[in-house]
Amino acid sequence: MNSPSAAPSQPTIDPAAFGYQWSDALLTGDARMDHTHREFAEQLSTLLATPAKDQLPLYQAFVAHTVAHFAQEDRWMQATGFTASNCHTDQHAMILETMQAVVQHYQKGETEIISRMGEALAEWFDQHAQTMDAGLAQHLQSVGFDSATETLADAAAIREVTVSGCGSVSCS
Repeated sequence: MNSPSAAPSQPTIDPAAFGYQWSDALLTGDARMDHTHREFAEQLSTLLATPAKDQLPLYQAFVAHTVAHFAQEDRWMQATGFTASNCHTDQHAMILETMQAVVQHYQKGETEIISRMGEALAEWFDQHAQTMDAGLAQHLQSVGFDSATETLADAAAIREVTVSGCGSVSCS
């Protein structure tokens, strides 16, 4: 008697093993912020899928993109009532400082450092986007800030708002 044999199972491929994967769970509700975040994710994915010996030029472009990305959000925070020193902006500064230091280490022969930094950024970014950036997007909407034009519908809306925390959905 022949018993039916089970079809061989296909190996499961972890997409993260080949780069960083965008998820709609990272959407903040602000179209411009979400576009910038998608660009960040695409560049990070490409970087992680690139052999270490070829990463430096991609990483330098990724750092430049991240500088502009964080400057954009920092401008929005300043324009909408965040204090100059808030933990969201502080976190941006800390990440950029670390990213810039990675280049020096890579140039000294530590060629795996870019991949390690990319992996750390992939882990960090998910949480940052879902908390601090989602909170920032809610704040922008609540004060009538248009991120596409970087204008407020009514400047008086921020007079009553001073955000000194991180701006996340769990922190004021």
